[in-house]
Amino acid sequence: MNKKKKKYPVWLKILFGMFLGIIWGLIATRTGLEQFTANWIKPWGVIFIKLLKLIAVPIIFVSLVKGITSVTDISRLSRIGLKTLALYVVTTAFTVVLGLLVVNTFRPGESFSEEKRRELQEVYANSVSEKQEVAGTVTGKSPLFFFEDMVPDNIVNAAGDNSKMLQIIFFAVIFSIAMILIEARKVAAVSNFIESLNEIMLKIVDLIMGFAPVGVFALLSALVTDFSGDTQLFVALGKYAVITFFGIVGILVIVYPLMIMVFTRIKVKDFMKALFPAQLVAFTTSSSAATLPVTLKQCTEKLGISEGVANFVLPVGVTVNMNGSSFYQAVSAVFIAQVFGLDLTISQQLIIVLTATLASIGAPGVPGGAVIMLVIVLGSVGIPAEGLALILGIERPLDMIRTVANVTGDATVATIVESGERKRQKA
Repeated sequence: MNKKKKKYPVWLKILFGMFLGIIWGLIATRTGLEQFTANWIKPWGVIFIKLLKLIAVPIIFVSLVKGITSVTDISRLSRIGLKTLALYVVTTAFTVVLGLLVVNTFRPGESFSEEKRRELQEVYANSVSEKQEVAGTVTGKSPLFFFEDMVPDNIVNAAGDNSKMLQIIFFAVIFSIAMILIEARKVAAVSNFIESLNEIMLKIVDLIMGFAPVGVFALLSALVTDFSGDTQLFVALGKYAVITFFGIVGILVIVYPLMIMVFTRIKVKDFMKALFPAQLVAFTTSSSAATLPVTLKQCTEKLGISEGVANFVLPVGVTVNMNGSSFYQAVSAVFIAQVFGLDLTISQQLIIVLTATLASIGAPGVPGGAVIMLVIVLGSVGIPAEGLALILGIERPLDMIRTVANVTGDATVATIVESGERKRQKA
């Protein structure tokens, strides 16, 4: 009898790759194998980073178009649709700002000596300066420069430059609005194409994440040799993980309950109890999309949300509302910048707010989706994408908790919208 080969989850493989990367890096620094690591191991990490960048433009365009057109096809820009989108965008922007406040207050990436940060600045000086120039962080620009720079003059050029992701997002929004304004039957072929293309993009994400253990091993091996096995790296990483975890928990136990208390008449205890099964599924699957059937069931049966509101608000939230992911992106981007000794200006942090908010709208509700979007956020302010190696090893545990925040945020907005509709009917 043939025994089936046991399949290990990707997150466990990534943790294993991280562990091996650290071990190999420490061995390399003590045996003189730094050059071997740079020549034969690090390139696999570079390939992984390139794969992430490769998928960034198409996935955000397709996800945004699919999400926006599905919203408006259902609601026809109705009152509920506008209210839902407004709540999703405001709460997402709030969590990005909250993430920036937290990471700038505790500054986990500054566990390194000034000498070590100077070394990293020298290593990545060229790529950083190039990306900063592209990101439009030069002084002397108009106060409206960020909005001016969002509008592309050549979409092909914008699509070929990951630092111009805001321009891709802008084009995706215009494209979606145009589709909405045209008679549905005339754009049916495009809608079907976008739907199919979205499925292909999600499958490509799966394939890339399958390569993640190798990429993490290679990148972390190179980073450990760059740091010469410095324990400061692990202290900083530990602080980052703790801050991110408790920050997201704070959103779950403070921000959402406050919203429920202020805008609805439902008791917070009843809300959390009703949503607990969906939160468990979200925690174990790390997928808002996979959790959606459970979220719909709990919201309609336990919270009493009407099917009309639930069937509209919750599916849209899977694509548009990513509060946990947006918090993670803000903290991660600034943490990586701190590690590399890069002082982000107020302008750059405003770009992070705008980019992370818009990028989270296009983030796929699948495991690893936020990592793809993080590449966009990093590129927008000239932070080396190589810094992803620092956080990918603990990506899965953080992905689990932030997916709980994403799903809970969807249900919170659905509850608020339902409450508003009931008040309107009684008036």
